[in-house]
Amino acid sequence: MPAEQSLLGAILIDPVSITQVADMLNSEDFYLEEHKQIYLAMQGLFMANSEIDVVTLIDMLVTKGIYNKSGGEDYIRTLTDAVPDALNIKDYARIVKEKSVLRQLIAASSEISEAAYSEQESVTDIIDHAENLIFNIAQGRDTKGFRHIKDVLGDVYAHLHDLNTNKEATQGTQTGFSALDRVLAGLGKSDLVLVGARPGMGKTSFALNIATNVAKQTKKTVCIFSLEMSADQLVNRVLSSEALVNSYSLRTGELAPNDWENLARAAGELAGCDILIDDTSGMTVTAMKAKLRRVKNLGMVIIDYLGLMSGDKHTDNRVQEVSEISRSLKIMAKELMVPIVCCAQLSRGPESRTDKKPMLSDLRDSGAIEQDADTVIFLYRSEYYKTDEAGQDTSIAEVIIAKNRHGSTGTVNMGWNGQFTKFVTIADDRDVGV
Repeated sequence: MPAEQSLLGAILIDPVSITQVADMLNSEDFYLEEHKQIYLAMQGLFMANSEIDVVTLIDMLVTKGIYNKSGGEDYIRTLTDAVPDALNIKDYARIVKEKSVLRQLIAASSEISEAAYSEQESVTDIIDHAENLIFNIAQGRDTKGFRHIKDVLGDVYAHLHDLNTNKEATQGTQTGFSALDRVLAGLGKSDLVLVGARPGMGKTSFALNIATNVAKQTKKTVCIFSLEMSADQLVNRVLSSEALVNSYSLRTGELAPNDWENLARAAGELAGCDILIDDTSGMTVTAMKAKLRRVKNLGMVIIDYLGLMSGDKHTDNRVQEVSEISRSLKIMAKELMVPIVCCAQLSRGPESRTDKKPMLSDLRDSGAIEQDADTVIFLYRSEYYKTDEAGQDTSIAEVIIAKNRHGSTGTVNMGWNGQFTKFVTIADDRDVGV
């Protein structure tokens, strides 16, 4: 493999040049096992701040048991003769990577053919598996083998450098609610975020508010799967929140002149956002994944709501079906590397308690939801249960972070404006219970 030899030789000639290719390929991209081990040894020397030359490299390979003391030195020295300098090292790395991708495609094609000929799985499962294989290769992820810790360390070092030079990189995707973001530190890539509440608490509005905030701030695409409401109903809610026009007036068409002005302004802003809506009923995770793979610049996924989703394998046991759905959603978030915000209805447990604030045990159908979710958020408004104050449009909403895999839990008080179906950050948002 001349390209592999040239790449390794270039690093020996100019050790600093390894930094130019570290993010382009990893050790698994090398075809020859010997070249793979040589590259790993070079990475080890680089991570240890040791000089990369013929002597140190051979010593590392002998220590690892790749070479014995009497062998290997001649081959290592021939690598430096393969290239005159390191100027074209990126071209060598590109060739090595392309050959690696082609080998992965050949292996994936064989696996897909074998699955199709065997007919041991359903056509849907075979197609989903085939899409997964090709998608992972396209994203630069080889799911067939292990990743050596040295490769992962390189990624971690690069991430730490970004954090050191760009403080905003320490935060995940911001919800747009400052007090909530301080507790969550944003929503991390590959996070499954569950928003649970009893009917009428505003969980759909909360998720839509986050969706529009993220679409505006990040300029990335936000995909919304609405299994309960039609796309028109959903957009009506978003317009009400963004234009601050009474949602009842939107439904009846009784709009004042200034309402039309506010709607035009909000519609213009929303039209500039990449928000995609799918209102197909009974959607499965497999169907969602197939659609999301084709979305470019994906930033977040919203699902409203979990209880209306269908499992890929139909069963009479709803608990088992929901468990499978929640696991699949977490896997999908990890594969797509974007936060997935999924709404969920709670059981009637809070209705029978004096303290009606929701708890993790109130999650309906399955405890697996709690286990799979990285973050669990509950919404609670005490005014909802006060019949003598029905009709009150503005109230305090408690956003309860009941589970946070990346940090602390607590309660954030936010404003809820019912006529606009909008959550707002309270000006004095220091009231955060932990």
